Amino acid sequence: MDFSDAQIDRYARHLVLPEIGEDGQSRLLDSKVLVIGAGGLGSPLLSYLAAAGVGTLGVIDDDVVDLSNLQRQILHDTSAIGRPKVESARRRLAEINPETRVIEHAERLTPENAIGLIEEYDLVADGSDNFTTRYLVNDACFLAGKTLVSAAIMRFDGQLATFKAHQEGEHPCYRCLFGAQQGDPKQSCADVGVLGALAGTMGSLQAVEVIKELLGIGESLSGSLLLYDALATTFRKIKTRRDPACELCGPQATHFAERTRMSRGILRTLSAEPKE
Repeated sequence: MDFSDAQIDRYARHLVLPEIGEDGQSRLLDSKVLVIGAGGLGSPLLSYLAAAGVGTLGVIDDDVVDLSNLQRQILHDTSAIGRPKVESARRRLAEINPETRVIEHAERLTPENAIGLIEEYDLVADGSDNFTTRYLVNDACFLAGKTLVSAAIMRFDGQLATFKAHQEGEHPCYRCLFGAQQGDPKQSCADVGVLGALAGTMGSLQAVEVIKELLGIGESLSGSLLLYDALATTFRKIKTRRDPACELCGPQATHFAERTRMSRGILRTLSAEPKE
């Protein structure tokens, strides 16, 4: 594509990188990324993706800005309290890069709407704060054939992984790593706390992995789980493998033959909360 003078100035530091250059920047401008959550992780993630020139950013979040959010959700400010987070995010991102189109999805991600939304984007980045949503996003991305970059934070710890089990090869999904849906619903940042700056660290790393996947550069994080301990200032990168018994992506999963026709029904079954 032909870049305007303003675009050449804006993306100059990308254009001089051999790994990106004009072709890579053009690809970013044509890319569409869906970000789950406009909170602690979504704030730096969305900011850096907009600044990088990702052409379309979808933001799904049904919450409004609260004073307690501002300790870590730097996309929002005091004047935005009471506004929908997607609206606040759109306004701020327009200031960062008016060329980026921001699509507001002021709703909760559900088994009924997940695949329909995800199918409209090239890649999904999950910054949600609960296990139910993480499993739902994983299942929907697999069934829709989309790459997922997922991050999570709590207290002083963060984790990051890329999932593309829909591709051939040793690419596990979220369920391969963590098994059937689990997790104490009370174990959230609201209950146990989180260091605000940790969201910036993990959200920024998440943005890097999204850009790498969009451009096909570097070493993919698929097949690895990155763990960060902020108090010890340590990173650990753990190798992960596809689980042959995985109910979603394993070879014995029953939905492969009718993947397209049955995807929404299967998604509803797999994402259902476990019975007590």
